[in-house]
Amino acid sequence: MSTATDTRVAAGSGSHADSDQSVGLAKAGALARLFAPIRTHLVVCAVLSTLSAAAGIVPYIAVAEIARAMLNDPAGAGAAIWTWVGIGAAGATVWLVLMVQSSRVGHYADAKILHELRTRIVRHLGALPIGWFRASGSGRVKRAMTGDLEEMHEVIAHALGQLTGAVTVVLVGAGYLFSVDVPMALIALGVLVVMGIFYRISMRSMTAHVNRLIVADTRISAASVEYADGIQVVKTFGTGGRVLRRFDDAVDEHTQAFAAWVAEVRHSSAASRLFGSEMAVLTAVMAAGLAFVSQGSLAVADLVPFLVVAVGMPNSILPAVTASQGVRKGRMGAANIERLLSRPPLPEPERPQKPQGHGVEFDQVSFSYDGVTNAVEDVSAVCPPGTVTAIVGPSGAGKTTLTSLLPRFYDVTAGAIRIGGVDVRSIPSADLLGSMSLVFQDVALLRDSVAENIRIGRPDADDAEVRRAAVAAHIHDVIERLPGGYDTLLDGGGGSLSGGERQRLTIARAILSGAPVVVLDEATAALDADSESAVQEALATLAVGKTVIVIAHRLHTIVGADQILVFDNGRLVERGPHDELLAREGLYARMWAAQEGVLA
Repeated sequence: MSTATDTRVAAGSGSHADSDQSVGLAKAGALARLFAPIRTHLVVCAVLSTLSAAAGIVPYIAVAEIARAMLNDPAGAGAAIWTWVGIGAAGATVWLVLMVQSSRVGHYADAKILHELRTRIVRHLGALPIGWFRASGSGRVKRAMTGDLEEMHEVIAHALGQLTGAVTVVLVGAGYLFSVDVPMALIALGVLVVMGIFYRISMRSMTAHVNRLIVADTRISAASVEYADGIQVVKTFGTGGRVLRRFDDAVDEHTQAFAAWVAEVRHSSAASRLFGSEMAVLTAVMAAGLAFVSQGSLAVADLVPFLVVAVGMPNSILPAVTASQGVRKGRMGAANIERLLSRPPLPEPERPQKPQGHGVEFDQVSFSYDGVTNAVEDVSAVCPPGTVTAIVGPSGAGKTTLTSLLPRFYDVTAGAIRIGGVDVRSIPSADLLGSMSLVFQDVALLRDSVAENIRIGRPDADDAEVRRAAVAAHIHDVIERLPGGYDTLLDGGGGSLSGGERQRLTIARAILSGAPVVVLDEATAALDADSESAVQEALATLAVGKTVIVIAHRLHTIVGADQILVFDNGRLVERGPHDELLAREGLYARMWAAQEGVLA
């Protein structure tokens, strides 16, 4: 096997060798544990593959025996020849039937387990804290649902049959060759043993080299995404050279890592390819065979089986080498999936409670992402029903973190958050999220119709209710102008809708839900003046009679809030209405002066 081939095979697995934990889980048998539901199918598949491979070598043995019979006794070989013709034909027929059945069982088992695993993963994801997805989970989910499962598919549908087939061919072929002539059999198999030794040498440091390649691949991907996502800024400010240098550096690192691997294994890899080739076996068999024939220790007829059977063995072994890499990739993929499935779900209350009202209370709340430094520390505040509470502060002050604790995207490290007097941890997660309308700056739309995107707020709503919500969100007229109206299909980015229109669409969704608690996270921060005005009117409709908590970047949008909470470095440093906070001449007053262009 060539170094390049080894690298391509291993690089696919390397993305799943990103930690010692993954390797440890693989060694502990993650693949076997995940395959437990289809163990019987795998055993049947392996048995069928074994029998199929054994039957598949019979025609080659038959050809060799026909040649031996014709060389040893040309006149009286007729009966033996036809007997071996029948045996060879029967072997080919059995090989074909068993191969088809083995493939059928393997693909059935593959479809069955992948369906079960996808179902398990999706159900488990539904129980994980949403904060995990926002922090780092999306990439892992994509890897688990695509790459990892694909690698496990390769193990079941292909690698298992190739490995069992190769072992069977070697054992059956070796048994037959030993029955013909022991010294020649030892020479033929010795070539393959030497190939195996050099292959093991070439692969001994694969993990270290692959991990280095993966780090470089990650840097290349990050630099590529950075350049693509920021192309407008890059071209506007002429920073393309610096960004491209980061890409070039990552490519150089990848090249150096690859070159280091090639330099280390080039000799052993070339030797494994040489000794694993048909030419190497043929050369060894011909040289030794002719020498034995000339010495009289081997009949010419007995040389034929080695030219037919032994020379063909590498054709079965080389796919098995690739299959062994597939098994390694599958083990690593299984480890990643098992690690994902082992992530603790969001704890559900043992004794669920129902809130009495929809007032929100933060009671000495603290939270830390890393368990060391608090992003929010000792925050206490009450947001009464029917009021608007604005949260402001510098970037990184803890505003978004605090509002993420309310719907339990994360759980508090200390203290408690209550809705209607009940700790949010005592409210079933489905009920908790159902009691809130969440509107974020980053709009999330489905690849579905406009109507269905709104109906997410309440799946049982009829068309009339959807339209009323759109009217209330000041988006109805825009929808009517779309080519298909409410049936217009949107992509994940919202299609032809502007940023403000997409935002109003999500507000219509929130209005339709009718949830009593509304959380707005910088809902107008990225909009122009006209769009902001339209969105503000929609938000005013949404907020009627609700407990509203809004994170605000533009302070003029929350001057009418019932209370404003001012955060700095994770702490609540000021609170009160707009005029009172200005009179204190504290952080809020300085922020207001900076935004309004007034000298403090």
